[in-house]
Amino acid sequence: MGEILVRREGAVAWVLFSNPAKLNAMTDAMWSRYPAVVAELDRDPEVRVIVLAGDGDRAFVSGADISQFDAVDAAPGAQAEYNRGLDSAFNAAVECSKPVIACIQGICMGGGLGLAASCDVRIAADDAVFRMPAARLGVGYTFDGVRRFVDILGAANTADIFFSARRFDANEALRMGFVNRVVAAFDLRAAVDEYCTQIADNAPLTIAAAKRAIREAQRDPDARDLAAVERLGNACFASDDYREGRTAFMEKRAPRFRGK
Repeated sequence: MGEILVRREGAVAWVLFSNPAKLNAMTDAMWSRYPAVVAELDRDPEVRVIVLAGDGDRAFVSGADISQFDAVDAAPGAQAEYNRGLDSAFNAAVECSKPVIACIQGICMGGGLGLAASCDVRIAADDAVFRMPAARLGVGYTFDGVRRFVDILGAANTADIFFSARRFDANEALRMGFVNRVVAAFDLRAAVDEYCTQIADNAPLTIAAAKRAIREAQRDPDARDLAAVERLGNACFASDDYREGRTAFMEKRAPRFRGK
């Protein structure tokens, strides 16, 4: 029925969407479990970076498990509950204080595209295939869901992929600005590992402050919590890591940040 797997590698936690028989399609149970997994890793002081990936090399996430849609449609109130679960899942990486990286190989469609869009950085293999098939299924996206794509792709590209429901490859995803980097499929894991190591070696408080500022910048002006941004920025200057960073620079050595 599919599951969410977690693999820890030092300061990097890999969250794997595992449903290989269905190209890692997300079941109801997977949608429900995923936000709790991210929240748990966010609370873990040993974790500095979270990577989302599909189990195996055929797919990131092929979308929602459509075979479960009939059950959702049949039960009173089930559709609203299902939509709330999707919103929670799509917001999990956004609300996480730590960097969340999408490692995309193979198929990334529908709900998989939404999960990737919620990440801070997306690195794709050159064999990745993308699609937003909502218009082929009669599925309606929420305002927040569409807005996330507009923020990343712009209005014209968002209209293109939603209206046409066409497939597009990794190079076009790069051109649109959906992915940050495209690498050869056999180099994907090494490229993501190297990038995450760079992040993990940096000051966690600085990264958390930057992520919160980026998040607030994407909100409507009246909804922005600028006090939280200022508080996190001030915490950086009051931290041991700030003193360590300056000392390491003067001593010409790599800093050893502790997130304190």
